[in-house]
Amino acid sequence: MPDPQDFSRAPEQQVFACLDRLGLPWTNTTHIPVRTVEESSKVDKGIAGAHSKNLFLKDKKGALVLVSAAHDSQLPLNQLHKALGTQRLSFTDAQLLWDALGVTPGSVTGFALMNDPSLQVRYVLDASLWNHEIWNFHPLRNDMTVSIARSDFLTFASATGHEPTPIDFVALAASAAGP
Repeated sequence: MPDPQDFSRAPEQQVFACLDRLGLPWTNTTHIPVRTVEESSKVDKGIAGAHSKNLFLKDKKGALVLVSAAHDSQLPLNQLHKALGTQRLSFTDAQLLWDALGVTPGSVTGFALMNDPSLQVRYVLDASLWNHEIWNFHPLRNDMTVSIARSDFLTFASATGHEPTPIDFVALAASAAGP
C-alpha cells in the first residue's frame, strides 16, 4: 500500500480523465492535505457547495459500504446497518480500503467508486447532500477538492455501476431516539 501522503502516482488524473470522458464539468482546488472534517474546515471556506465526509465501513459478513455525507451531518452509524439490512458496521483497515477502493486513509471519496468495477461496495448518500447543487469530494487524494454539480456526480456514480442508496441520517437518528 502506498504512503498516504505520496501522491507522485497522480491518482487525481484518473478522476479528471473519467469526468472529461463523460463530458461532466468540474473544477479542482489544490490546498494543504486534510484528513479530517475539522482540518477540512480550514480550506472549505473558499470552495462553494456542500463539503463531504466519506466513510468506508464493513460488516462481519464482508459487506462493504461507502458513505458520503454532508460534512456537518451527524451519522448514527450504530443504526445504519438496520437501514441497509446488514450486520453492524465498523471501520475497515487501511489495507482493505486500498484493496477495495484504491485510496488511502484520509482520501476516502465518492470518486473512489471508479476503482470498484466488481461492484462489491454499496454506496450510501446522505439525504442532506441533496439540498445542495454543488458537491465537493477529494479526487483520490486529500490535498485537492473537486467541485461538481449534484446531477453530474450522480451521472459519474451511475457510470461506475453504483446507484446510490439515499439515507436520511437525521430521520435515522430521530427514529433511534424514539418518541
